[in-house]
Amino acid sequence: MSIRKMIALHPDAQGHVNQPLGDAAHHLMYCARMCLSCADACAAEKMDMRECIRMCLDCSDICEAAGKLAVRRTGSNDQVLRETLELCARVCDECAAECEKHDHEHCKLCAQMCRECARDCRVAAESIGA
Repeated sequence: MSIRKMIALHPDAQGHVNQPLGDAAHHLMYCARMCLSCADACAAEKMDMRECIRMCLDCSDICEAAGKLAVRRTGSNDQVLRETLELCARVCDECAAECEKHDHEHCKLCAQMCRECARDCRVAAESIGA
């Protein structure tokens, strides 16, 4: 089952899903886990990876929070959701930039996921009424 289908089943959604927000919610869940996994892998590396670990953990936490906000359909808090998605996009970009400094495969995958998530967060933020 997809998160988009779950959102559509919410009584307040009445079968309608903001597709960009659904896409962002999907990527936010994956990005949070990818960043957490990357941070753990960085901790096992022989070199000093403290900055990358910190960025990955921060990104994971922000993605987790944004993802939770993105799937809530009862009531609305559009301004907070939009600002959280915009913040998440910036943090994802910063995490990707840090991961791109390293030649580890786990960092490369994390950077790619962060870039995709940042794009989806920006599109979703734009889709929410101002």
